[in-house]
Amino acid sequence: MKILMDKVSINRSLARITHEILEKNKGTNNLVLIGIKTRGEYLASRIQKNIEKFEGVTVPCYAFNINYWRDDIDVTLKSFPKEEYDFHNKIVVIIDDVLFRGRTVRAAMDGIIHHGRPKEIQLGVLVDRGHRELPIRADYVGKNIPTSINETVKVRIEEIDEEENVVILEEKNDV
Repeated sequence: MKILMDKVSINRSLARITHEILEKNKGTNNLVLIGIKTRGEYLASRIQKNIEKFEGVTVPCYAFNINYWRDDIDVTLKSFPKEEYDFHNKIVVIIDDVLFRGRTVRAAMDGIIHHGRPKEIQLGVLVDRGHRELPIRADYVGKNIPTSINETVKVRIEEIDEEENVVILEEKNDV
């Protein structure tokens, strides 16, 4: 196991991502943050608090469960989400912990579009580890971490894990 980011570098990255979001969108008008459950929702909440601190404005921030729109879960096991959101004509910024193959983000976009046609969808991630299977890229990245396909990147946050860091777990060799 190798620690790639500690609590200080995570917070620094989230502050930078917040400033980049504000700069690209020229403020907070029509801005909505969507945190992909589970760790993405906490990272989005931290970005929301940063926006409050930097701009004095509270933007809407939602935890978004994308399971219904995933293509790797049998549809018979899914229940349609009951939450109602209004994303029509909004600038929606999806926040997640790790961008890997791109399938989670695709599912999130499907779910967002189901709830209204946004003006724009943007993506912010704490870690981009590569290995995309879909043509998806992040607009805001805390850290690019080149990895082997067999390595695992784990984001740990205090709200869930009672510690805060980003680690890369060694490849598992078949015995």
